[in-house]
Amino acid sequence: MTAGNSGRKPMILILATEACAYPGADNTGQIHAEYSTNAYVVRVPAPVQFNEEFYLRCFDKGIDGILVMTCGHECPYAGAYDRTAQRIGRVHELMKERGLDTRRLRICAICTVCSKAYLKEVKAMVELVSQEQAAAVGGS
Repeated sequence: MTAGNSGRKPMILILATEACAYPGADNTGQIHAEYSTNAYVVRVPAPVQFNEEFYLRCFDKGIDGILVMTCGHECPYAGAYDRTAQRIGRVHELMKERGLDTRRLRICAICTVCSKAYLKEVKAMVELVSQEQAAAVGGS
């Protein structure tokens, strides 16, 4: 957590692939399923386009958790999922060096109709960062 985060809802960034995960997020809205209002969905062609520094800057700027929702191995871009997974692994190493909980950055496969999986991932991330935030405030 960054200093001064007490009293605010943790912010969750969701990078959702336009081929699978974004339609899954859209489906979640179409069925009127409720989830945290502090989760911000960004539609991307493929998250492999974001370098390691992007994720670290997000945390530096106050994003508390990042979900990289992909098509998994069904990605229309050959090899993109494997390269994204490797990149997330490298970011986890950099996060450890900075003392950041690596659970705050997660990659998961979400299909076009995976509303339950989408909601589960968002809920788990919100709970994680909320607990970390509460612990940081309680320890001050």
